[in-house]
Amino acid sequence: MVQILAVGKFFSQSLSRLYIYFLSSFPLYEPCCLSFNLFASQLLHYLKKVDFTNEYGEETKFDANGDAVAMYDLINFQLSETGEVQYATVGTFDETKSTKLLIEENLIIWNGNQRQVPVSVCSNSCPPGTRKAIRPSFPVCCFDCILCAAGEVSNQTDAIECVTCGPEFWSNLKRNACIPKLVEFLSYGDTMGMALLAVALLGSCTTLAVGLVFAFKRHTPLVRANNSELSFLILSSLWLCFLCALAFIGQPTSWSCQLRHTAFGIAFCLCLSCILGKTMVVLMAFKATLPGSNVMKWFRPPQLRALIFLCTAVQVGICGAWLGLAPPVPRRLMTRESAQIILLCDMGSTLAFSLVLGYIGLLAAICFLLAFFARKLPDNFNEAKFITFSMLIFCAVWIAFVPAYVSSPGKYTVAVEVFAILASSYGLLLCIFAPKCYIILLRPEKNTKKHLMGKPQ
Repeated sequence: MVQILAVGKFFSQSLSRLYIYFLSSFPLYEPCCLSFNLFASQLLHYLKKVDFTNEYGEETKFDANGDAVAMYDLINFQLSETGEVQYATVGTFDETKSTKLLIEENLIIWNGNQRQVPVSVCSNSCPPGTRKAIRPSFPVCCFDCILCAAGEVSNQTDAIECVTCGPEFWSNLKRNACIPKLVEFLSYGDTMGMALLAVALLGSCTTLAVGLVFAFKRHTPLVRANNSELSFLILSSLWLCFLCALAFIGQPTSWSCQLRHTAFGIAFCLCLSCILGKTMVVLMAFKATLPGSNVMKWFRPPQLRALIFLCTAVQVGICGAWLGLAPPVPRRLMTRESAQIILLCDMGSTLAFSLVLGYIGLLAAICFLLAFFARKLPDNFNEAKFITFSMLIFCAVWIAFVPAYVSSPGKYTVAVEVFAILASSYGLLLCIFAPKCYIILLRPEKNTKKHLMGKPQ
C-alpha cells in the first residue's frame, strides 16, 4: 500500500504571526484593549487580506471564507537498498494555483517495489458479449467472464445474464449485438444451384437435339417402327420435366410454389403415360401375330391418345384439387437454434403430394411389369428391354428419394428433389433414346426394315 502524507504549515506559528500583524496595524491600542474591543466580523475582514511569506519561503494566506488556503506536499514512503524508509516528494497540492494537484507518477514506488499501479480487484470487468459467472467458494468480487451462447448477446459491461435475440435475428461474432439472420434458399447464385441449373439446361438441350434427329429421320424404318408420334410425345414431356426443375431454383414465391410440384407431377405423368402406351403396343404387336388375333385394333393411334389423355387427366384432377383446397405456399422456417431463415414451399396438403407421387409410382410400376414381360420377345431391336432398364432406374431414383428428402435440412431438401427429377429424366432419355440415336447416326446399315424384323442372331 502507498503511504502519502499531507504536510501542511504549522498553524500555531501562523497565529503568532497574525497576532504581531494586528498589533502593527493598530498601534494606538493596547493588546488587552484589542482583545476586548475587536469583534469577529472585524477580525474576519482583516483575515481575508492576510497574505505574507516568512523567511523560509512559506506563504500564508486565507480565502474569502477566512479559511486557510491548503498547501501540501505529497510524500511517498520508499525503501532504500539498505532497507531504510525514505520520504520522497512525488507531488504537491496548492489551492492557490490554477493546477492545484501535481503528481509525478514516475517517481512513485508501489508496494513490492513496483512501478505499475497494482490491481485492487479479484477479477477484471466482463466486456460486452460476456456475462459474469460467480466462482463457487470465492468472494463475490471473484467471477469468470463467459461468452454468451449463440443467439444471445450482452451489450453492457459486467452483465449478469445474456439476452436472447428475436426470432429473425442472430448474435454477431462478438456477441454484443443482434444482426438479421441470413436467408437461405436454393438460389442461382450458389454453387449447388448453378450446377443443377447447368444439368437441367443440358438435359433440355439434349432432348431437343434428339427430337431434331428423330424429325430429320422420321421416314426411316427405326423411327416409324417405334411409333414416331409417341416418341415425339415422350421427348416433349421429358423436355418439360427438365424445364420444371428450374422452378425449384430461386426464391420461393406463391406462383413458383404452386407451379413446381404441379408441373412436375403432370409432366412426369404425361411421360409415363406415353411410355405405358408404347410398352403396350410393343407387347401387343407380338400377340397380334397369333392366328385369329385382332387385338391391335384396340391399340391404334386414337385409342393410344385416349389412354394417354385419361392417364394424364387423373393427375391433372389431383393437382387441380390440391391447388383449390390447400395450395403450396412459401413459408419462412425460423428456429432459435439456427442462424439462418430457411425459405421453402409448404406443401399445403401432404396427402395431395403423396397422391401425386403415388400415382406416378403406379404408372411406373405398370410400365415396368409390362416391359419386363416383353423383354425376351424375339426381335433384333426389342424396345421393351430399354423400357425395362429405364423403369428400373426411374423406380430406384424415386425410392431413394424418399429417405433422402425427409432427412435433408434446409435448401438441401429442394436440391434432393431437383436431383431426383433430373436423374430420372436422364434415365428415361438415355435408356430409351440413346440406342436409337446410336443406330440412326452411327450404324445406318441397321436402320432397315429387314434388319429390324429379323430374328436376333
